[in-house]
Amino acid sequence: MLKVGFVGWRGMVGSVLMDRMHQQNDFSKINAVFFSTSNAGGDAPVINGASSKLLDAYNIDALLEQDCIVTTQGSEYTQKVLPLLKRKGYDGYWLDASSTLRMSDESVIVLDPINRHVIDKALKDGVKVFCGGNCTVSLMMMALNGLFANNLIEWISSMTYQSASGAGANNMRELLAQSGFLYNNVAELLTDSRADILAIDNRVNEILRSKDLPTGYFETSLAGNVIPWVDVALPNGQTKEEWKGASETNKILGFSPDAVKVDGLCVRVGSMRCHSQALTIKLNQKDLSLSEIEKIIASANEWVKVIPNTKEDTLKYLTPVAISGKLDIAIGRIRKLSFGDDYLTVFTVGDQLLWGAAEPLRRMLNILSE
Repeated sequence: MLKVGFVGWRGMVGSVLMDRMHQQNDFSKINAVFFSTSNAGGDAPVINGASSKLLDAYNIDALLEQDCIVTTQGSEYTQKVLPLLKRKGYDGYWLDASSTLRMSDESVIVLDPINRHVIDKALKDGVKVFCGGNCTVSLMMMALNGLFANNLIEWISSMTYQSASGAGANNMRELLAQSGFLYNNVAELLTDSRADILAIDNRVNEILRSKDLPTGYFETSLAGNVIPWVDVALPNGQTKEEWKGASETNKILGFSPDAVKVDGLCVRVGSMRCHSQALTIKLNQKDLSLSEIEKIIASANEWVKVIPNTKEDTLKYLTPVAISGKLDIAIGRIRKLSFGDDYLTVFTVGDQLLWGAAEPLRRMLNILSE
């Protein structure tokens, strides 16, 4: 039975991973060992009725005993610990949720409904480092699986609407704190039916621009706002988040770096969970009808759900509120653009903590344990 060490299992992605593994009875297939960066010696989670103690996540000798290490601890941990393990000859598997090793030649980005053939070849070739992909890229690829599999995509312009949870737990808390601060400062006006809406609006703007608004993590208001900037700047004017669209898509598929062109803008919005994307797609052929395209998309995997292009269905099924906490990948607003029959637009929503983060790692661990 595979001996698996878990690091970062109490964080946001780690907690979702633990929940999914419990739900799917994955712990019955492995011998789980839990590590901590801050609470070594404390109580580890009870697994299959057995209790244990947390080991030190910086204890290299203890880590060397693991057949596989699953880390959702973040880039800093990976950068510090993995080189030390390698110097001591570690030959086990390293499964990583962080972005540190994604584009390394030694790693494979895992998204097995899309690239199981790439994963199987990598295992045969002796690859030991496997990474979860960027959340928006993984969600986009799950939604467009059928089009990718049938080689129907020439390029994609992706405009993302990324939730607060994509930035971390503290950012989620800050969004709620901002919303509460905003409401508390206009509550009296809201209960006054005689209050002029422009007076309320002016007060809201004052609050959102106030130094008293909690902005320690977003650096500006996300409540009542959008932030058209995610991640760090690159010299070409992109942010790194935008750069990942093409680089990770092609690596997941096993293609050359620029085989499928993907670019666009990444925007942070005030939803708590789930990333949404408006995609403009240049198809490789013009003679596909919308009904054919919808069938190709809907039949690609069991999680993608095609939503009819009606207001009622869109409001009911094609929103973060509808998808949060689910493995479903909703895709709707599917139509041809007036630019030509080879131009398609869609809108898709997925839970970035599931298919965008935890689920690919969980499934990769199952592949190893099998």
